Formats: sequence, C-alpha cells, structure tokens
Amino acid sequence: MPFVPVAELSQYVGKELGRSEWLTIDQDRINLFAEATGDFQFIHVDPIKAAKTPFGSTIAHGFLTLSLIPKLMEDILVLPEGLKMVVNYGLDSVRFIQPVKVDSKVRLKVDLADATEKKPGQWLLKLTATLEIEGQEKPAYIAEPLTLCFV
Repeated sequence: MPFVPVAELSQYVGKELGRSEWLTIDQDRINLFAEATGDFQFIHVDPIKAAKTPFGSTIAHGFLTLSLIPKLMEDILVLPEGLKMVVNYGLDSVRFIQPVKVDSKVRLKVDLADATEKKPGQWLLKLTATLEIEGQEKPAYIAEPLTLCFV
C-alpha cells in the first residue's frame, strides 16, 4: 500500500489507483463461502444441476466476489501517512452486472472517488471498485466501498 501525506490525498481523487493481480475463483473457494454463510443454492455448489442452467456451470456467490475487495485492493489503495488502522465503513452502492463462473480469473480495478476528513485524524475514502473477469467485456460488478482511515 502506498502511503502519502494527508495533504496529498486530494491529488488522487478521480484517478485510477491500479489493478490487482488475477485471482482464480475455483469451486473450493465457492464451497467454503457456502459453508461459511449457509448459502447452498445449487447454482453455486452443484456442478451437475448448474450445468443445466443458462450459465452452464456453477457461479460464485455475488457476496463472495464482493468480500474479496479488501484483499484485492490491499496493494493498490493509497492511504494517509501515519495510519493507525483502517476499517470497512460500508458501501454506497453495488451493482452485480454478470456472474463469475467457476474457474474464472478476476481482478479488481480501483479508482479513488473521494477523500474527506470526517473528524480530525479520520479520513473517509470513497472508492470505485470494478471486478473484471478475464476475457469478458462486462465486469462482474461495480461497487463503491467506503474505507475509514485513522491517523
């Protein structure tokens, strides 16, 4: 993660911060997410039934792909110098555009939409996170995660 003086955060607003490495979404990851959340809908965990759907295979849970945001952006997010901690502050919006089929490779493109000092020593970063699917024109989703930084 690049660290910058808080006075320089505004220089990154409206700019692409970068893209993550590609990550393969395999059936094991999907099954583990189903186990963790209790969401065992066949479209995610039953390859035989899922093959008969318009998708032709199992697909990742939308919330599984969304939960990857912190990990995928950790090396590209610009953060204020003197950082003590970072917390997930929520999402302003998210739109799932197309499913992520099993064994697809995904990566996250991150733009800094806004950086606001909420209180002294607390900076709210609003991001635009686009999950790209290798070989696909449309992304899996476009989300606006919020990250609260304590300096």
